[in-house]
Amino acid sequence: MSPKDKTLVILTPGFPENKDDTTCLPFLQTHVRALNRAYPRLEIIILAFQYPFFEDIYKWENNEVISFGGKERGKLHRVFVWRRVWRKLRQIQKTKNIIALFSLWCTECALVGHYFGKQKDIQHYTWLCGQDAKKSNKYVKYIRPGANELIAMSDFLKREFYKNHGVEPGQVIPIGVDTNQFTAQCSERTIDVLGAGSLIPLKQYDIFTKVVGSLVQELPELQAVLCGDGPERNLIINHVIALKIQENMSLKGEVPHADVLQYMQRTKIFLHTSNYEGFGTVCLEALHAGAHVVSFTQPMDVTIPHWHHVSNKDEMVMKVKELLTDELTPFYSVTPYKADDVAIAMMALFES
Repeated sequence: MSPKDKTLVILTPGFPENKDDTTCLPFLQTHVRALNRAYPRLEIIILAFQYPFFEDIYKWENNEVISFGGKERGKLHRVFVWRRVWRKLRQIQKTKNIIALFSLWCTECALVGHYFGKQKDIQHYTWLCGQDAKKSNKYVKYIRPGANELIAMSDFLKREFYKNHGVEPGQVIPIGVDTNQFTAQCSERTIDVLGAGSLIPLKQYDIFTKVVGSLVQELPELQAVLCGDGPERNLIINHVIALKIQENMSLKGEVPHADVLQYMQRTKIFLHTSNYEGFGTVCLEALHAGAHVVSFTQPMDVTIPHWHHVSNKDEMVMKVKELLTDELTPFYSVTPYKADDVAIAMMALFES
């Protein structure tokens, strides 16, 4: 059987509806592109459970996407989506040589993928990406995944899943950076502090504004940029006004992924204030762009150059100030994990 006859089926809550939908799960887009580059004869079929909010079969960069339009509706509607996904998997299985089912997050996609794979004797893997490792994830007890079925995105997630669910993931494969997405390095870093992500409570961007407010007291010319949108946007705006840092902090809203990468290349410090993170692809991208990263989370046990871990807001202020005021602080690209290497590691697992 030739490589052209091999099919990988990806099960995911969402996927971009077109090539311009760059803010939908950028890390998954990066991973699919890397698989395409490394294995051009591999057929990839993506089953999107909830988003896009319509039912369709379409092409995304020559990969087939089947969207079920779940729209994040209630439990009964989710069951109907699962049944439709199951029927589609049966159709695919009858006509394709499926080498693996690959689910993102150990939730509904893994539930369907696990039991379909078990019934049809197809290997199934789940990429633990973040909050699915928490104790509050009720899907795990219904899935009952085996250790070899689980791929943790970080050392932190491997420990967290074992602590909360008693199963130690058999593999740790981090997400990687697609270096092809970056333009030529900018010569001048005009942004002192950058943040990027959804404006939701988990990301704690209220702390971001407070850190900027504290820094401005001693560095009045400081320039900060925050990219992203979400339910806490008005709260963040109110914080900016209350702290009187309108001249120092710019809220860009939701911007295309390519624009975020360009901002990173002009940035000195990428500030990541999330209180829980599976890995944080934006941190890896910022490192590759030559910025330093300061965060509360530490995804890997190994030391990653230019990634600084702090315990609280005051330590964050001190570390950022230290980096900004030290004339010897170096700004050069650090790339601990590349997307193409991640794709190869995944396929080695699927084909083992």
